[in-house]
Amino acid sequence: MNIKINKYSEMKLENRTAIITGGASGIGLETSKLFINEGANVVIADITEAAGKSAARKLGNKCHFVKTDVSDKSSAYFCVIETIKKFGRIEILINNAGITSDASLLKMSSEQFEKVIDINLKGVFLMTKYAANHMAENNYGRIINTSSIVGLYGNFGQTNYAASKSGVIGMTKTWARELGRKGITVNAVAPGFIATDMIGTVPEKILNTIKERTPLGRLGTPSDIAKAYLFLASDDAEFITGITLSVDGGLVW
Repeated sequence: MNIKINKYSEMKLENRTAIITGGASGIGLETSKLFINEGANVVIADITEAAGKSAARKLGNKCHFVKTDVSDKSSAYFCVIETIKKFGRIEILINNAGITSDASLLKMSSEQFEKVIDINLKGVFLMTKYAANHMAENNYGRIINTSSIVGLYGNFGQTNYAASKSGVIGMTKTWARELGRKGITVNAVAPGFIATDMIGTVPEKILNTIKERTPLGRLGTPSDIAKAYLFLASDDAEFITGITLSVDGGLVW
């Protein structure tokens, strides 16, 4: 994994420090690479220890791994404290970690519902609560929460996922109002169907239908989402807060 540091143009995140939850794979890993290339220090916060350590080792001394269960308040708090110990500050939080556990309403268990809510919604709350306290002390912060087009439009078999991602949008709007006076912007990104392991169980026939209905004619890539995170984390977006940015190739349900 070779990272080419951009030496010939201004880096958008130079000397910033970012926590990226779910940063060991997929969209999170792509974001970690991009942010480091743009000058940031990155903490990969992930529950998967082997993948997290491997990613941090390959990404070099500007990357650090902290094993983190975002749904556990002690673990989330520890991640924030370890980030400050390692890099001295936190300017950016990317709440990217998320899971699915799909079933139709009549077949979904309460355990399935609670598991997804714990990671996708409670986890965003906990990480933001602890990171925002530090950001507020320094009167600067960029918080980007990962929602989904499912949170905007719903989807068959995803009651728990839709609820969590709709909740993320509600929290984003609320925090934008609460934290703006502290110099902190809070925005959400709503990815469409992205070519990651998360859609690995979706039948090829359905994926082809999605591509056909998408004006840009393809699934999204992790890079598409990482670049949206970069924009909202940078000073290019300094007067943008409380929005949900759909990155879905124009897909409308």
